[in-house]
Amino acid sequence: MNTTHLDKSLDWAQPYASARSAVLGRNVVSTSHPLAAQAGLRMLLAGGNAVDAAVAAAMTLTVVEPTGCGIGSDAFAILWDGRELHGLNASGRSPAAWTADRYAAHATMPDAGWDAVTVPGAVSAWVELSRRFGKLPLAQVAAPAIGYAREGFPVSPIIARLWAMGGQRLGRQPGFAECFLPGGRAPVAGEIFRSEGHASTLEAIADTQGEAFYRGPLAARIAAFAKAHGGVMTEADLAEHRADWCGTLSQPFGDSVVHEIPPNGQGIAALMALGMLQALGVGAAPLDHVDTVHLQIEAMKLALADLHRHNADIDHMQVTPQSLLDPAYLAERAKLVDRQRAADPGHGTPKKGGTVYLSCADASGMMVSFIQSNYMGFGSGVVVPGTGISLQNRGHGFVLEAGHANQVGPRKRPSHTIVPAFAMHADGSPQMSFGVMGGPMQSQGHVQMALRVLHYGQNPQAAADAPRWRVTGGRGVALEPGFGPEVVAELQRRGHEVTIETGSGVFAFGGAQLVLKQGDVYVAGSDPRKDGQAVAF
Repeated sequence: MNTTHLDKSLDWAQPYASARSAVLGRNVVSTSHPLAAQAGLRMLLAGGNAVDAAVAAAMTLTVVEPTGCGIGSDAFAILWDGRELHGLNASGRSPAAWTADRYAAHATMPDAGWDAVTVPGAVSAWVELSRRFGKLPLAQVAAPAIGYAREGFPVSPIIARLWAMGGQRLGRQPGFAECFLPGGRAPVAGEIFRSEGHASTLEAIADTQGEAFYRGPLAARIAAFAKAHGGVMTEADLAEHRADWCGTLSQPFGDSVVHEIPPNGQGIAALMALGMLQALGVGAAPLDHVDTVHLQIEAMKLALADLHRHNADIDHMQVTPQSLLDPAYLAERAKLVDRQRAADPGHGTPKKGGTVYLSCADASGMMVSFIQSNYMGFGSGVVVPGTGISLQNRGHGFVLEAGHANQVGPRKRPSHTIVPAFAMHADGSPQMSFGVMGGPMQSQGHVQMALRVLHYGQNPQAAADAPRWRVTGGRGVALEPGFGPEVVAELQRRGHEVTIETGSGVFAFGGAQLVLKQGDVYVAGSDPRKDGQAVAF
């Protein structure tokens, strides 16, 4: 890192509200970082399609936003190919040696170190999407990410802040400091960061179509590093991994149909909440009226209660996703909502997380909703030396309760926080690719984005900018600044335990990207809580 002539007195705060306009174009890339958005745009300008743009942006984000994702992330995608919708689950499974007995001495699942690392799936998502739907060679798609890793990039203020926090928490984890704390500290805003190991790994992945990572020399290095530090992930665990084309689950909502990836992801909670809101007749009051906000919060609490009880690897669920989305069941759940009082359905509350989400669309009609994540910021903190491979901590998503569908076990996918979303018109034509980053915020954010854009007709940038709420457990609800004082007071009168969280932004309320199709043009919004940027031509 080079700090020569950096102005140490520069104030990176943004004290004034700014108004972004939605971005319009026939080809659009919207991501959480400008360099990633431009990497995607480069693929479109080179003759690639929305998938090439999405994969280029995703690979670049592992370099420029390592605080939310890495080569060792998991990923999911929903893709409209111009004719039909596809869902991809590229989350990894637990190592074969992860028995319940292995964790018997733990009170909760670990959130750092090798005992939190499931097989990473993001690389398989890049390869599958590129192989099946891309137009450009994977080596060309990977070039921007490789360039930023090898030649360096300037760290942005938001990422610098997250980086410093991650270093404080995970600096002693195996391999972390060597990769992410050069000179013994996190890079500051404006500093150039380079990672030759990261560049070489991306080259190997591109050159071998991912084989080096799952069944080659990189897999051997991952397994050897695990063994050296008490982990049990093996080359066989990595070789067993496959991304699955899993389709989508859907929920009618007004004149739209919202699609999510089936469990193990949490998207089903958004569909359940939207179904309950439909049954409750949401939309009678104005968008930001307390009645509208109250109904959203109450429906979301009921959906999360079911999520934490039932969501798991779909092969291990004890109830079917279809039964949770049954209209009669959702109507019965909706009857539990008191329009004048906050309830406490007693759901659990997962920890906050770090994720990246992006949306791409091209002039041919292809649209991609893509998400990848290390879960909690830098994930487990484990980084394989010399490779830039930072590994997620998705194992923390399991529970230790005996008999629970999501109980930790061998070769099993944990309940997952990251979810992409997609909306279709009732006639089966594509409408919007969207997502919201941030741990347990994601399904809650999907509900808020769907309500704002699909039901009330708000433009994508306004929806991304709008203040958000987040259920925190019991009758608790956190609000961003921006809700009217009369709304806050009335929520409190109805029994909500309200906290106004100032300055938390992406740390608690996530970041959104949205691309809405309007005839032959796309309208994109990106989130200022991160370094979100939409670009188009």
